[in-house]
Amino acid sequence: MQSKREPGKYIEVEPGVELYYEDHGQGTPLIFVPGWTFTGEVFEHQVAHFAATHRVIVVDPRGHGRSSVTLHGNDYATQGADLAKLIKALELRDVVLVGWSFGSLAAWAYVQQEGLGALKAMVGIDLSPKPLSTNADDWVEGPLDEIAGAYNTYLQSRQGQRDFVTYYADEVMVQRELTPAEMFWIVEQSLKTPPHVAAALFASGMFSNYLEAAGQVDAALPALTIIAEHWAATAVAFLGKHCPNTRTAVLGGHMMFWEYPAQFNQILEDFLATL
Repeated sequence: MQSKREPGKYIEVEPGVELYYEDHGQGTPLIFVPGWTFTGEVFEHQVAHFAATHRVIVVDPRGHGRSSVTLHGNDYATQGADLAKLIKALELRDVVLVGWSFGSLAAWAYVQQEGLGALKAMVGIDLSPKPLSTNADDWVEGPLDEIAGAYNTYLQSRQGQRDFVTYYADEVMVQRELTPAEMFWIVEQSLKTPPHVAAALFASGMFSNYLEAAGQVDAALPALTIIAEHWAATAVAFLGKHCPNTRTAVLGGHMMFWEYPAQFNQILEDFLATL
């Protein structure tokens, strides 16, 4: 499965480190940031839909896809800083920032470092601003022992990473049965990030706490979080407590924007119409 879109561009965010991005359409800018080890290709349905009415930018974060792989900066604070450099270089204003999964951490890191001046709204796709917690009522990625097991068992080799993403795609990301070609594409998306980078990003993401940045967004900007069905009750209650002004919607699994593009795009379109 390959994108049929026009090729993108590169921006140097520090000496020798380039980010790959694609820039489609005109109008209010929407920036889509993919999650852990994935690339902007996962947003193919959103690019096709929203580029008719918006300027749609999709980015491969550092260590992902076509962007540079580095031994340093494999954390979400650095991804936030890289995102700031992209926004400044393109001279973007009134940005709607859309982060999927750990891509939301990059978006919150951007807010933590740069504030809200360049933003018009923020959309989070299926991630808590605090992925781990000792509070049983919090919206988290899973029990600490399971998270540690994934890190130590799977994220130390290419085969382990392949096995982990295969399991996650089947059990969490997509609700229907994937074809062999679809599964291969999803797994190969992840394997463009080498295991040592994937492991560092996994640890950085799991131990992040962006509740303060999420609260800052909640208090000052229109915000939407689209949540997967499997933990919707917990997530909605958690956001109601910590981000009471943030709108919520529930749809599908973790990769609902890809599996159910028409429904996802309508949810996002309805939100954008209120801005």
